[in-house]
Amino acid sequence: MSTDVVVPTLGESVSEATIGRWFKKIGDAVKADEPLLELETDKVTLEVNAPAAGTLSEIVAKDGDTVAPGALLGKIGEGSGATASAPVAAPAATPAAPAS
Repeated sequence: MSTDVVVPTLGESVSEATIGRWFKKIGDAVKADEPLLELETDKVTLEVNAPAAGTLSEIVAKDGDTVAPGALLGKIGEGSGATASAPVAAPAATPAAPAS
């Protein structure tokens, strides 16, 4: 099951916003309430936070698109994609002592 990311209510006199930029890309793990993208209106710039934890599975509205309140921006799937996409940190190699 997935959770929809939608444009929040922007205020009485604001009928549309432009997507400034996405902070995450498809496949990225997200935490609940973590900022996902930036919306710009003629009055304010605001961040849209993740409604749930999971993996960003779809981006419907791209950077620069104009969207209305309630419009679908993307989807968050269940589970965490961090284990698949994050590299495992290897311990730093220590240089070998020169042979005498």
